[in-house]
Amino acid sequence: MPEIREVIITTRREDGSTHITPMGVHVLENSLMLAPFKPSTTLDNLQRHKEAVINYTDDVRVYAGSITGRWQWPTTEADTIETPRLQNCLAHSEIVVDRFEEDKIRPRFFCREIHTSTHTPFRGFNRAQSAVIEAAILCTRLHMLPKEKINDELAYLKIAIEKTAGPREQEAWEWLIAAIEEHRNKESST
Repeated sequence: MPEIREVIITTRREDGSTHITPMGVHVLENSLMLAPFKPSTTLDNLQRHKEAVINYTDDVRVYAGSITGRWQWPTTEADTIETPRLQNCLAHSEIVVDRFEEDKIRPRFFCREIHTSTHTPFRGFNRAQSAVIEAAILCTRLHMLPKEKINDELAYLKIAIEKTAGPREQEAWEWLIAAIEEHRNKESST
């Protein structure tokens, strides 16, 4: 089973603007694989431009923000490709698509890393950062999971938030909890 890294992917839309989204990147022996769901902006952008940037960040607000409709994160030019990178990432890798495999649910893009750059030293994670990322993933699956599973996961993740969250993690957590509550309210009204 391949290693999967949770990262922020930037791609370019048709109009040249930047699309920012969290995604799991599959680390394979000789390539990296992106498998966006159909339909998605990331899928369209990768098919059109055949390049992307993998942004490595410890600011979990970008993950939570992307899930809850907050996409306005500062970007800057990448070093060798036209797709921008996050301005405040710790490091980034510029990738190009070498091969595409169609799939009715999650097409696969097999990519090659052509450039990597480190911008800021990594100083370690606190447990709250991992909890926010897990909660962000949970938010993308609310329509598939039973309420009990969601409640159990949130109760466990909240422990790390209460013990180790700084202001960024607390803000991200609040965005996610608000999105979950909004989902619950919609479900109960139907």
